[in-house]
Amino acid sequence: MTELFPIEHRDVVAVGASAGGVEALRALVGGLPAGYPGSLLVVLHLPRSAPSALPGILTRSGALPAATARDGEPLLGGRIYVAPSDHHLLLLDGHLRLSRGPAENGHRPAVDPLLRSVARAAGRRAVGVILSGSRDDGAAGLAAIASSGGVTVVQDPEDAVYPWMPRAALDLIKPDHVAPADALGGLLAEITAAELTAAPASGRVHDPLLDAEVAMADLAPIGTETIASPAGYGCPDCGGSLFVIEDTPVPRFRCRIGHAWSPESLLDEQAAALEGALWLALRSLEEKAALSRRMAAGRAGTSSSANFQAMAEDAETASVTIRKLIARLGSTAEPEQSEVR
Repeated sequence: MTELFPIEHRDVVAVGASAGGVEALRALVGGLPAGYPGSLLVVLHLPRSAPSALPGILTRSGALPAATARDGEPLLGGRIYVAPSDHHLLLLDGHLRLSRGPAENGHRPAVDPLLRSVARAAGRRAVGVILSGSRDDGAAGLAAIASSGGVTVVQDPEDAVYPWMPRAALDLIKPDHVAPADALGGLLAEITAAELTAAPASGRVHDPLLDAEVAMADLAPIGTETIASPAGYGCPDCGGSLFVIEDTPVPRFRCRIGHAWSPESLLDEQAAALEGALWLALRSLEEKAALSRRMAAGRAGTSSSANFQAMAEDAETASVTIRKLIARLGSTAEPEQSEVR
């Protein structure tokens, strides 16, 4: 294997996918030519408790070897590095970093931390790719790639099994390329082969917010309140106060310890929490109704029996109302990635 080109080519490719992403990743990797000199860093949303079979799938799908990323290993060309379950994958100082930092949009690994770290580490050498997936993870990270001078690529939503992640990216930025998955391998080869013009003398603009968010993903002790203002909401992960980062194309929310949420993902989690609270209330009401009727039957013919009967009827009436609320509100959550174990 050859080491990465120092600066003359866009050779650091960060790829993010969620639901439906395995099919898109196989198509992308299958289109890469033998001898492709760039490096691919891949995040696919995974259940935290299960190992991923993705490295083996991608190795069989194309000419490049794929392996689970290892903490501290140097980034080399001609390889595919896959984030393991329950760890963010970051690129820091030319080496891979696996972190159990705070979840983003409910995921670890998440796409945004990878894209931000690649934007910070590789600058205009970076290529960000967003594939099939639900919700909007990766859109903010792709914007960071664009801001650093890198190239942005989005799978055509019409080609994606789940189009929400590509659509979210398209809503946030105007990407350099939009293409179906089976065209992405050849496209990446063309992007990497093209020589970059000389870098501006001033170099890449320093971004304190990007630095801070990459550091948080790597568990550095940076207080969210130093980069954001109070939002007035609670974090779905830990219950702590959320802060809003507004100096971005779309606001982002972080709690004091770093859990991060996009507006869409936060709404989805709030809807899920609300539904859970309604089911808990329904259970309590039905238990109260059942116990009240039992007490009424046990004290038949007494004045207290009528009181217990009335309590049962009130609880049952409230239960009907709660059931109607559950049916009306439902859950806004989109399906998540579960096809790779």
